Amino acid sequence: FFQKTLNAVQSWFTLFGWSKGQNPISIPYSLRSDVCIVQLTVAQEKNFKRRVDKDKGFYEMLLHLNGQSIPGIAASQSLSTDPVERMFQLHWQHSELLSFLKRKGAYLPHVMPEFLLAPEDYELWSEVNTGMRRGSMRSSGKLSGRRIFVLENRTFETMSKRAWTDVLLQMYKVFVLPRVSSRLVPDPSSLESLQNMPGIKSEPLCSNVYSRYERTILIWLNKNYEKNRKIVWKDSERGGIPPMRWIVNFDQDLLDGLVLAAQMAGYCPYLVRRFF
Repeated sequence: FFQKTLNAVQSWFTLFGWSKGQNPISIPYSLRSDVCIVQLTVAQEKNFKRRVDKDKGFYEMLLHLNGQSIPGIAASQSLSTDPVERMFQLHWQHSELLSFLKRKGAYLPHVMPEFLLAPEDYELWSEVNTGMRRGSMRSSGKLSGRRIFVLENRTFETMSKRAWTDVLLQMYKVFVLPRVSSRLVPDPSSLESLQNMPGIKSEPLCSNVYSRYERTILIWLNKNYEKNRKIVWKDSERGGIPPMRWIVNFDQDLLDGLVLAAQMAGYCPYLVRRFF
């Protein structure tokens, strides 16, 4: 399930995350690089050398989706050539990123800034925080007063992949979902058959699972499905017209494809005869 989620997130941000067309990303390899080289083949090469003076593609993507940059972090800036100083700079940038997303409404209490570092930088972070390495004036003490948990290499890779996936999911939640407009939802009075169905409220505090934007999409799914099911499958020889259903989630209620087919048929009716 997690791998399917990662693949879906990776595909969406590859297609729609950038201002200049498609740009392939690889979670977490291209994102946690200090330059975000967004080429799958390059990011996974063993002999890949990191550059420290080029544009940070990840912050360009964030600027495109959000419309504003993180205060104090430019989309293009250089990093120190000193390994420890560079690690501190990246750790600070990731801290600012997480704080910025949380202020926008993201839920990321489980993601620490160090989980977003590259493995070699995380190793430096671990050495500095456990006293095994002495660095700059800033590294004479711990990065914070909280308890330090040092992960093994394999565990760190798993945690890093999960952390970057959750960061992107929360970016989608706070930057993309709010674009959903209630004006897209059909007029309830136009569908008499929906009057006997329990409603889905779109008010902010009506659900502790879905945001009001997600609930607006659920309302849209319900009304389009009810409107189109008798049109799409009126001549179906395999089971006839599917029954009414109450669509209240995005997993179980969409599994058989009928709801998605009804949405597509509403906007692309020429697909009905050939595919549905």
